[in-house]
Amino acid sequence: MREFIILGYSASSSSSIATLPNPHGSNHSTKPYKDKPLSLPKLSPSKSSPPISTLHSRPPPLFAVRWDPTKTHLSYFADLASKLARDGKFQDFAMVVESVVLSGVRGSEFTAALKVELVAKGISGLLKEGNVRSVVEVLGKVNELGVPPLKLFDGYAMELLGRQCSRLLKCKQVQELVELMEVLAGFRFPIKELLEPSEVIKLCVDKCCPKLAIRYACIFPHAHILFCNIIYEFGKRKALEPALAAYEASKENLNGSNMYVYRTIIDVCGLCKDYMKSRYIYEDLLKQKVTPNIYVFNSLMNVNAHDLNYTFHVYKSMQNLGVRADMACYNILLKACCLAGRVDLAQDIYREVQHLESTGVLKLDVFTYSTIVKVFADAKLWHMALNVKEDMLSAGVTPNTVTWSSLISACANAGIVEKAIQLFEEMLLAGSEPNSQCFNILLHACVEANQYDRAFRLFQSLKSTKVQETFGKKYKGLSFNPTTTTYNTLMKACGTDYYHAKALLDEMRAVGLYPNQISWSILADICGGSGNVEGALQILKNMRAAGMKPDVVAYTTAIKVCVENENLELALSLFAEMKKYQIHPNLVTYNTLLRARSRYGSVSEVQQCLAIYQDMRKAGYKSNDYYLEQLIEEWCEGVIQDSNAKQEELSSCNKTDIGRPGSLLLEKVAEHLQTHIAETLAVDLQGLTKVEARIVVLAVLRMIKENYTLGHSVKDDMLIVVGVHEVDGGSTTQNLEVRDAITKLLQDELGLKVLATGAKVGLDTTIEPGNTTDSDQDLEEMSRRDELPAELIYSTRRPVALERLKVTRGSLQHWLRRRSAPRR
Repeated sequence: MREFIILGYSASSSSSIATLPNPHGSNHSTKPYKDKPLSLPKLSPSKSSPPISTLHSRPPPLFAVRWDPTKTHLSYFADLASKLARDGKFQDFAMVVESVVLSGVRGSEFTAALKVELVAKGISGLLKEGNVRSVVEVLGKVNELGVPPLKLFDGYAMELLGRQCSRLLKCKQVQELVELMEVLAGFRFPIKELLEPSEVIKLCVDKCCPKLAIRYACIFPHAHILFCNIIYEFGKRKALEPALAAYEASKENLNGSNMYVYRTIIDVCGLCKDYMKSRYIYEDLLKQKVTPNIYVFNSLMNVNAHDLNYTFHVYKSMQNLGVRADMACYNILLKACCLAGRVDLAQDIYREVQHLESTGVLKLDVFTYSTIVKVFADAKLWHMALNVKEDMLSAGVTPNTVTWSSLISACANAGIVEKAIQLFEEMLLAGSEPNSQCFNILLHACVEANQYDRAFRLFQSLKSTKVQETFGKKYKGLSFNPTTTTYNTLMKACGTDYYHAKALLDEMRAVGLYPNQISWSILADICGGSGNVEGALQILKNMRAAGMKPDVVAYTTAIKVCVENENLELALSLFAEMKKYQIHPNLVTYNTLLRARSRYGSVSEVQQCLAIYQDMRKAGYKSNDYYLEQLIEEWCEGVIQDSNAKQEELSSCNKTDIGRPGSLLLEKVAEHLQTHIAETLAVDLQGLTKVEARIVVLAVLRMIKENYTLGHSVKDDMLIVVGVHEVDGGSTTQNLEVRDAITKLLQDELGLKVLATGAKVGLDTTIEPGNTTDSDQDLEEMSRRDELPAELIYSTRRPVALERLKVTRGSLQHWLRRRSAPRR
């Protein structure tokens, strides 16, 4: 009988071990055991635990065991390995496991023979010391040898492992934690039981580590849920880029299109105010030939509810794709109508859902009724809002606090105080508990009806701890906590009493509330209403001193104060200041400035006004140009001192052409009153009616006159381009009307000498503004070369002819001297 001896050596000897022979009799030998590199997380052991190098340098035990394949049982070596593990000698434990497995014993057989309670006890000892890395290294080695690491743990060891994971989470060691989870997942550990996945994801998001969050999510079989969590958590923090990174990773790691992920990323686009990105995601989904479900469509419409046209476009696309709308879909459509102020569309949708309810397809919910009530409330249609309440009660739907608030608001907006209070009492009788918004709406109703004293009386009674003093003892337990909105509403009721409003602002601070931008804006408006412009501007400074940046409302209020006190220059300086701070003016800001003057006195004033107008158009706002055009017209007609001739001429013109869509008149006037026009006198009247052409010519003449009074003489002739037509086509009727009207204006009303320069042949009807010539001599020189004047640049297409009028420099100078001469 053959006998083999496993020899152990002292610490001074080089560590080696003879492997067990193959039980099948084949001569098989292996090299002495050496540590193999493992891909393990760089975990930081606690201070009390020994470094991993100590484990590696620990000498093997001194023992000699006789091995007989026919008599020696596997249980002996399993017992030996178990005791080594119990004593914390995991290096020796790993060597025994390796020797047994390499001798031909299966890892599962050896694992079954181990005393797990002893191994688990040794693992628990290392985990108590915080030496997670050592445990992971041992588990990695035995896993390579076919021993399942999970089999070496008992309940207590698993609990200690969970504690160590919690320690990493608490210490916010996110990278170490994720790497440990990846390794444990590879060992088939139930990592979901060790830590709540949402907690790990929150840590990754807090540390702004989207890649680690993605790695962690990929560990789980239900990765799509964790991807949604990652996307949403980043969205709540308004971090769209990391959310989009998680979204792209989900498309790479998940099989097929997951509607939960698409819905979540679209919702996050809404949270981050990037509506266009949500649309790109939707289009990308359609390009993949994937039909979104109703939940994705609802999220997309809800995110874009501010854009009524796009919302209905998505709704129609949904119908075309055969996706059936649910109640939430119709609620979102009503919300879009509410935001757009489209009462008519909201009524159509309301009737449609009522019909669907009557056929049993849908069931209207409280949100539907509340939304349609708000639509009518915002439009001050309180009768229709109350009719919806009756429909609601008939359908057996109980109004909630939001519904009652909207109903009360409908009456408040219309200034019907008594009805608003009556609805409030009905709300209390119905058992619905009011919130601060309901009380604020009652105060708002008093202010809207100009019942300021009543608002203050109601506020004083509501400030008591029990509201039953106001609405009766049967309403015990109701209390009112004033909000910032409460004090803002009361400040509006102060009229021009600045000191009363200031006292309310101080009281607001005293009760622990903070004035917002609306509070400061109201105070500035009240201050300006009493004529104290400097005080209103000082409030803007106080706002900044309080750590609050003035917004567009605050600046617009200050500009309004300056305009009402006829200090337009200060208003314009505030307008420039708000643009300096990159605060974008709104429609009210522009209209306040454009209506600041009742008349214009100089070119610079007109230029300022037109600059604001053009800035408004570039910002995407549409203005009512009629008022501005009337002011420009009056200023231009000021060139003619004979009021009778002016009125006669204007009465003979068709003024309905003024104010056409596109505001061509104002754009032409703005173009011809630019600074460089003072040195060049080329006037382009193409595309204008005779009334508009008259105003443009008079604007240029008034500019010439004002420049002359400042010492700038006329150096060139005045060239007027009436129109362009084809060479063989003759003049159009409109061109003839414009030419005759301008000739009559210049000759009969102003006494200027007008010459027809004749038609100049060109090559195209497309005209672009360019540099103008300095003298008529240049025009003649270019004419000899069969070229167009330099003030007009053409691209080669077909022959055209210019119809032009010329007012000579001498005639202009004579007219200016005559107008500037003192009257006797």
